[in-house]
Amino acid sequence: MTTPLTVDAINAAVMSSFPGSHHRCHEIGDGYAISRFVPDETCIRPGGYISGPTQFAAADAVLWYAAFVGLGRIEEMALTSELSIRFLRPAVGDVLWARGEIEIVTRRSIVGTVRVWCDDRHDKPTATAQGTYAIPIPK
Repeated sequence: MTTPLTVDAINAAVMSSFPGSHHRCHEIGDGYAISRFVPDETCIRPGGYISGPTQFAAADAVLWYAAFVGLGRIEEMALTSELSIRFLRPAVGDVLWARGEIEIVTRRSIVGTVRVWCDDRHDKPTATAQGTYAIPIPK
């Protein structure tokens, strides 16, 4: 029996595979996923800015969740094959959000676009990213 694809199922799979991860899937829908991350002091740069690597990790995590949506199943071995990010403005806030949208799903890969923002200011993105996830070949 296949586990239904839900936010809880994604978060359980992440905690099982990566127990140290603090990124969480917050919402999934038709062709997208949204993640939520509460940065701690290790993620904050001088000036109170959420670090670039923290935003990059959020983009990577949400694109992984979106890949599950694109596949219609949790595929823990879907792997980042390429991810590029452009930082648009300083990220200042208490919660880092990211929305990953699937652009295309092929037999071997999934391409998506990510928008990152802080708190409830989704109209003021701090970064944008695009990436590709490789889909494992079934044996």
